Amino acid sequence: MSHHGWADEGYGPVADEFARNFTERGELGAAVTVFVGGRKVADLWGGTADDRTGRAWEEDTVLPVMSCAKAVITVCALLLVEQGRLDLDAPVAAYWPEFAQHGKERITTRHVLAHTAGIPLVEKRLSFAEVTSWTPVIRALEEQRPLWEAGDAYEYHAHVYGFLVGEVIRRLTGLTPGAYFRKAVADDLGLRTWIGLPEEEVAGMARLVEAEGRPALPDADSLPMRALTMNGVLPFPGLDDPRGYNAPALLTAELPGAGAVSSARSLATLYAAVATGVDGAARLLSEDTVADAVRPLSGGPSWSGLPDFGARHGSGFLLDSPFRRLLGPRSFANSGAGGQFAFGDDEFGVGFAYTANMMGGSGDQRAVRLIGAVRECVGAGTAQ
Repeated sequence: MSHHGWADEGYGPVADEFARNFTERGELGAAVTVFVGGRKVADLWGGTADDRTGRAWEEDTVLPVMSCAKAVITVCALLLVEQGRLDLDAPVAAYWPEFAQHGKERITTRHVLAHTAGIPLVEKRLSFAEVTSWTPVIRALEEQRPLWEAGDAYEYHAHVYGFLVGEVIRRLTGLTPGAYFRKAVADDLGLRTWIGLPEEEVAGMARLVEAEGRPALPDADSLPMRALTMNGVLPFPGLDDPRGYNAPALLTAELPGAGAVSSARSLATLYAAVATGVDGAARLLSEDTVADAVRPLSGGPSWSGLPDFGARHGSGFLLDSPFRRLLGPRSFANSGAGGQFAFGDDEFGVGFAYTANMMGGSGDQRAVRLIGAVRECVGAGTAQ
């Protein structure tokens, strides 16, 4: 397998692990980009973008990055915090009065960012057309009762995360979250990252495929699966379905919890912009804002009875934990269901993103090994 790109001296281990992902770990097409101190130190890509045509992965190839979308929403919310327009600990209803129905008066934006808000799924059964046209989802959330008292329990708010925080963003800015992100962040940084993919980008996208031996998904009627699929209307991963995660119908809509499309380079740039600023520009969010976002708030067994998988959440980010070693207590991350992973760390000055179109099987080590290589290169404790 010939891969392309480069790694600075001192970052060879990242290139070595990227190559091993192809030779030893079943990689199809992928990219990884690493920034340190605001400049790129590794930028690698290779393999096949589309398994049906054999089209090669290019340096700026974009693909569905699933829940890495949550970083986009989180950064937008934190930017509004920095501007003094959003208080994460104020009730959501302070910005969106219609939300204050049926016991949701006390839910704050921070509860949503920590997956403790008590509304992990949209209970109402909506059609695909309704799910992808924004307002019906918002109305359904207004009418819904919480499953638990905000802050008392944890359950991953798969799509609700994006709609709820996204509607707060819309109430404050007049723009849907995908549009606000482009205006406030992405256009300035030249990012190829979208919530709501432009039609002209569809043809060049990489196509997701499932690895052999992917772990079986929970029962379709279980709460986590209903949350993930919006009650079965968004097939997961549904890769060949006209409404699944390869489908333009899904990706050109705004599904801000899990519907982002990005290149690795752009996701890494976003995280580096938060951690350090890139290419001499000021950082996007202050040290204090990041300190607040990396305070551990949730994790452990879920309200619906899922075991503790080891994930720990701050306000909008996955944190360093023994189960998912990052660089340290200042690391902030988001993962995608296909194995995609991105994180930043302002203590070590790192912005990192790995994207791949082969949705990993059980025990997927691809991102873990790349992160281990970065840890070794920047001297963040011992790599494992």
